Amino acid sequence: MSSGRAKRRSSSAREHLLSLITRGRVRPGSQLPPEPQLATELGVSRATLREALRSLEDEGVVTRTRGAGTFLTHRPRLKNSLDLNFGVTDAIKAAGMQPGFEQGVTMIEPAGVERGERLGLGPREDVVVVERVRTADGRRVVFSLDVLPARLTADHPEVIPRLGRGSIYELMERELGIFIHHGEASFAPIRASRAIASKLGIHSGALLLHLRQVDYDDEGRAVLSSDEYHVADAFEFTVVRRGPGKGSR
Repeated sequence: MSSGRAKRRSSSAREHLLSLITRGRVRPGSQLPPEPQLATELGVSRATLREALRSLEDEGVVTRTRGAGTFLTHRPRLKNSLDLNFGVTDAIKAAGMQPGFEQGVTMIEPAGVERGERLGLGPREDVVVVERVRTADGRRVVFSLDVLPARLTADHPEVIPRLGRGSIYELMERELGIFIHHGEASFAPIRASRAIASKLGIHSGALLLHLRQVDYDDEGRAVLSSDEYHVADAFEFTVVRRGPGKGSR
């Protein structure tokens, strides 16, 4: 069998398996039928079935344990492309899940030295701080800390309480007329502190991905500073790596 035909059969088997899941035939946490039964039902070889299951496992849809079988996960991973600048709300919606917010706290306080430097402010200038837990279909997946200069909301103070209840990007565009041109981000794995673990409902010391980002408007002004703590097994991050181009060695 050609490699192209094998890939098509594996893709077809994968889509069939997904249809069984979306139709509710296989419930989250339950075990899939044995491989011989599945292969017969799908009309494919065991090798093709294993390739399809491997693809679903890579996406976090199923888990496979030697000697125990294949199980549908309770929590599919949320995909997020690192070369695109969009928020957690968009990533959750793109995965077909319902975004939500918990433990939202909004306050105005002095920027301080570190946040002031990131936003180009003096340490005594006021900032709006938004702390909240982000959920996907009710599961806590991100603790976020967003900070923006208070002067941006001076003409629209009514927006401040709403910043904790929706997409900040959308509110900045729709209510404040501020459009994000680009963001500069850094990523690092960290262990959850006791405070953050409590907010996310996970064990202290659990692995998180810390995303730190500053967003700029089309005039190059820093308008938003964000710290996001992502539950590691809830997200799958990808990045586009472009080739060196012609003439490179």
